[in-house]
Amino acid sequence: MKMVFHYPNGSSYTASKQSTTAKQHHETIYGGRGMTLEDELNAANAYYLQIGRAVVHKKPTPIQIVKVDYPARSKAVIREGYFKTPSTTDYNGVYRGWYLDFEAKETKNKASFPLKNFHQHQIDHMRACLVQDGLCFVVMRFAVLHRLFVVPASMVIVAWDNQQNSRKSITLATIIDAGFELTPQLEPTVPYLDGVDWLIKKKVGASSGNKFERN
Repeated sequence: MKMVFHYPNGSSYTASKQSTTAKQHHETIYGGRGMTLEDELNAANAYYLQIGRAVVHKKPTPIQIVKVDYPARSKAVIREGYFKTPSTTDYNGVYRGWYLDFEAKETKNKASFPLKNFHQHQIDHMRACLVQDGLCFVVMRFAVLHRLFVVPASMVIVAWDNQQNSRKSITLATIIDAGFELTPQLEPTVPYLDGVDWLIKKKVGASSGNKFERN
């Protein structure tokens, strides 16, 4: 039995046993310990919340249910639905008085990160967050290389805006130079707040004393 979801543009996303198996295979190879980047970020957020360091959650995706089967009186199985609106970014929350808004992306490429992994509405959302002085970034994973980075949203936006006249990807060398490489830990495995501390330090330093660091 297949479960079908439709995106706002009408195209369909179908989840079946076969696709689930493929996803599990992908997770095992590229996620490390059988976990996707999203899984590891969710675990990191749960850990940060538990120790009182930050409050960050994954944003829910609004879904309009179209078809539901009731195989038993106490059970309901969703068979078809629609994603109501295009998603913005994956996560948001608060840390040290700063608003955080970020996306999680990964690639199997070794030398660059394709801009096709992003969508216009995500770029527009990150741009709007930066206008409001939020901390906006992307957690990028190069799956084959097992390398993780916190990349400022401003760098992604510039690359996106220039892709018609330039390359359609961000080179690994650029990411190493302008981003913050994360060192995996036992807990959390994706310590992305280390990269956020780096962003805060850069932001406060660039303010030339006109803005105080929030505690």
